Amino acid sequence: MSKDRDASQDLLEQVNQALNLNIPLSIRGGNSKAMLGRPVAGEVVDTRSHRGIVSYDPTELVLTARAGTPLLEIEAALFEAGQMLPCEPPHLGPEATLGGMVAAGLSGPRRPWAGSVRDYVLGTRVITGQGKLLRFGGEVMKNVAGYDVSRLMAGSFGCLGVLTEVSLKVLPRPRESLSLRLPMDRNQALAELAEWGQQPLPISAACHDGDALYLRLEGGEGSVQSARQRLGGELLDNPFWSDLREQRLAFFEGPEPLWRVSVPIAAGELDLPGRQLIDWGGAQRWLKSTAPARQIREQASKAGGHVTGYALGDDSTAPLPAALMRYHRALKQQLDPQGVFNPGRLYPDL
Repeated sequence: MSKDRDASQDLLEQVNQALNLNIPLSIRGGNSKAMLGRPVAGEVVDTRSHRGIVSYDPTELVLTARAGTPLLEIEAALFEAGQMLPCEPPHLGPEATLGGMVAAGLSGPRRPWAGSVRDYVLGTRVITGQGKLLRFGGEVMKNVAGYDVSRLMAGSFGCLGVLTEVSLKVLPRPRESLSLRLPMDRNQALAELAEWGQQPLPISAACHDGDALYLRLEGGEGSVQSARQRLGGELLDNPFWSDLREQRLAFFEGPEPLWRVSVPIAAGELDLPGRQLIDWGGAQRWLKSTAPARQIREQASKAGGHVTGYALGDDSTAPLPAALMRYHRALKQQLDPQGVFNPGRLYPDL
């Protein structure tokens, strides 16, 4: 029996034992996203023993790896081949794994222009709440059998099953990339971004820190240099975008709770208490605030958005509308009927 087979069978046996004894399971990889969602009490299922790249064909732009594989290992292999994970997922810790990346469903600064984690998941292997190791989807975009089930794993935080393997679409790295800093206030930045969004500019990231607008331009050399001449600004040579993605900027320091506010890209300036950082060209606002969770949620809702709290336990997510909660419960019942996978991580009693 191969090492790969041993590792997957060990995970499957642990799940089946928990199902037989009706014991809740806490699924984790590198545990770098532990600050998201509610705490889970249960027997730990550690996926890191199930690691390694299964297959990678740069000519086909497809990579398949086991869920416990470190993101750093995957990105190193892609970099060597001149390719990348287009959704630019944050690690939030050196032990971050592929399974955790998919389960958390977090995307970095390139998200509005390149898509989300879910958009690049081609297929998965999952241990279900029936105690079976099943394959969903495939390794090519045209293979749609079970494709939606694989996508459901993105952002599920381990509540629907144990990911053991993921196939991803990858893309070539841009031929040219540079970043600019343009001093302007928040209102002007949002207005400029709305206008530039209607034009063929090679923007792949846009952030405003309160004093200046930061832009990343990526693509062919000619289009990038032309956009640089048109937009002006100061050329950046520091790791601004990786620091933003990994929450290492000075903005993220301090004792105030951190909130991620998702709103329509044209929402304009938000009347939120505390310090704000605009990301995703306006579609994502980072907020450091001591205001009550209810107040923050009400303001975000007025703008047509929603919020997620970091390291806030029961305040991390707001209750879902009744109709949407019914869908969540029905899905949970189908994939995890005994409710053993990360119970309560996203919502109470779910």
